[in-house]
Amino acid sequence: MIERVRSLCVSDRRLDSALMYGSFVSGESDRFSDIEFWLFFTDEALSNVDARTWCEQIAPLSLLVINEFGTQVAIFENLVRGEFHFAAASDIEAVRKWPGLPGPIDETVIVDRRGALTAALRSLATRSPVPSTAEAVEQLCGRFVNWVVLGWQVMQRGEHLRALQVLSEVNRLLLWMARLTTGATQHWLTPSRQAESDLPQTSIERFETATSSARRAELVSAYRHAVGWGCEMTHELSADHGFVDPGPVAVAAIDQVW
Repeated sequence: MIERVRSLCVSDRRLDSALMYGSFVSGESDRFSDIEFWLFFTDEALSNVDARTWCEQIAPLSLLVINEFGTQVAIFENLVRGEFHFAAASDIEAVRKWPGLPGPIDETVIVDRRGALTAALRSLATRSPVPSTAEAVEQLCGRFVNWVVLGWQVMQRGEHLRALQVLSEVNRLLLWMARLTTGATQHWLTPSRQAESDLPQTSIERFETATSSARRAELVSAYRHAVGWGCEMTHELSADHGFVDPGPVAVAAIDQVW
């Protein structure tokens, strides 16, 4: 299927440039992996490009849907998922704002008729998505506290399903902080990716205590464990980077209500 997409990109003269990203570029793919592409059409041609027709050229299609981020997601009859960003060539400059390279440039770029995409990607060569400054790490810890306080408050209101949804954001911040404190910063953009192999077993066990169903008693326990572990990490990170530890705010929010 990837080779079919490559062939289509080369033959479709409406395309200014195209790239592949994801696990097939990073060398971590398996039979469960998605195929993922950015397709930059000339500005004049984009409005006449039909996403369904384009994707149907790859393999028989079961479903095409636009996800929450505006990406066309194709589910093919063989149950392979494909993510396709249909964009204009004028959008290539926005690539320079990406958090980092999606993979080795030679493997990522499929076609680049003007060289603009390659140049934009090269500008990312020294950029890393992992927060390294005190300000960036402080903001990460602050976002953890923000989600904890919100989740705990709505749970006290009786909105247990909403509290569970917020807990998923708390969990994501926990994984990011765990990656920072243990140095396991690979797969940073998706912190749950291969977390079982990246993180120490003790971190996985702590994370498990911060998960829950929508039952109130389980939510209370999960939030308390999340705050306990999270505050240990905010304390460590604040000491290492020299900012005021925001963790006590989360503790105070829970103790005030409880």
